[in-house]
Amino acid sequence: MKMHFCIPVSQQRLDPLGGRYVLYSVYLDGYLFCRVRYSQLRRWNEQLRRVFGNCLPPFPPKYYLAMTTSMADERRDQLEQYLQNVTVDPNMLRSDIFIDFLKFVQLDTFSITTKTASLDIFLPDGRNIPVEILTSDTAERVLEVVSHRIGLSQELLGYFSLFLIRFCKEGKQSVMKKLVDFELPYVSLRSAEAENCRVGLRKWYMDPSLDSVLMDCPAALQLIYMQAVQDIEKEWAKLTQAQRQKLQAFQKEDNQTKFLELSREVRHYGYWRLDPCTCDYPQPGCGAVLSVGKDEISCCITLPDNQTQEVIFQMNRVKRWQVTFLGTLLDTDGPQRTLNQNLELRFQFSEENHWPWFVIYTKQAFLLSSCLKKMISEKMVKLAAENPEMQIEVPEQGNRKKHRVQQSQKDVSRFLPRKSKIEMANVDCVFGTIEEEDL
Repeated sequence: MKMHFCIPVSQQRLDPLGGRYVLYSVYLDGYLFCRVRYSQLRRWNEQLRRVFGNCLPPFPPKYYLAMTTSMADERRDQLEQYLQNVTVDPNMLRSDIFIDFLKFVQLDTFSITTKTASLDIFLPDGRNIPVEILTSDTAERVLEVVSHRIGLSQELLGYFSLFLIRFCKEGKQSVMKKLVDFELPYVSLRSAEAENCRVGLRKWYMDPSLDSVLMDCPAALQLIYMQAVQDIEKEWAKLTQAQRQKLQAFQKEDNQTKFLELSREVRHYGYWRLDPCTCDYPQPGCGAVLSVGKDEISCCITLPDNQTQEVIFQMNRVKRWQVTFLGTLLDTDGPQRTLNQNLELRFQFSEENHWPWFVIYTKQAFLLSSCLKKMISEKMVKLAAENPEMQIEVPEQGNRKKHRVQQSQKDVSRFLPRKSKIEMANVDCVFGTIEEEDL
């Protein structure tokens, strides 16, 4: 599945000889990932092409004359498409050429040199584990270091991931984004604009039944138990009084296995709870709290009269979704380096032979999109186990393997035509839409 790469900003710069070049600001999941020149990307494409040949998507052609505004916009669109399409092939994602270049541009963008550093990893129970890493270590590598430190089986690494988490007032936490394998956690943490931000370790699957796969590993059991306790304390799950009493008894006995077995019967256990946001249903401006997991999107909507209404969308009713940037950009040369985070995620769903759209306005639109893609991926894995007739590449869930399935779910991530263009001093700011369609 494609990654949420975009290039909403390009800036003209002067080189030491007085010439001009364009510097592209590449964002991943709504946060600045790196700044690169066209020539850097072109050389990278040539290196990849020598290894992978015609498997690569087309790369924007080089212009030998000055570009017009329309040509510059077209190139930016083409570079976005290239970055999104080049991440489809899992073999390319694991190649040294791919990873080494992205490591270099991340370090170079934020003027960070490769050196030994200590990085605190936040656990679900509130403890920090300091690990010695290199500033150039990827999230995949850091996760391996953490797993070795806590005794987590290497075979189970695919069920966990690292996240950027912001700690708010009154002990509340807001997950900003999931770190992809080739991101550099040390760099991402230093470049994040949010205060009180940490790198956290959490389980990364949407189907609570997958807990059973991890129960035989003491370290994995401890991690998912700590997260279950935390999520229940935050009231992400909806317990009955009887369930609460039994869970309290199991917790007092430190019976983690029984605690998790009962937790899987609790409504919304294992779901991701997003920060309060707004939606357009049943009318614009309604407050909403979303819980996502177990092949559904659960929306608790606050109506204008302060009454609440719960709306549930099963994933088999969702046809496609898209993320759109809405607001202006922050000063990209200043300390804050993200888009203004005025984002919307809208998904199209089936309702009585119609395909209406449900629109959500949330700063966590990309995280929500990642959760939806994860549910699709897990569904594909289940189909692979049940239907061995046909073959499809399943990109996630532990070690990446080929499975055989009866039918596939096509995932297309692309930018729709630009919605608006805002001129700022020496910066062209263009906003677009990333779409996941034909699911």
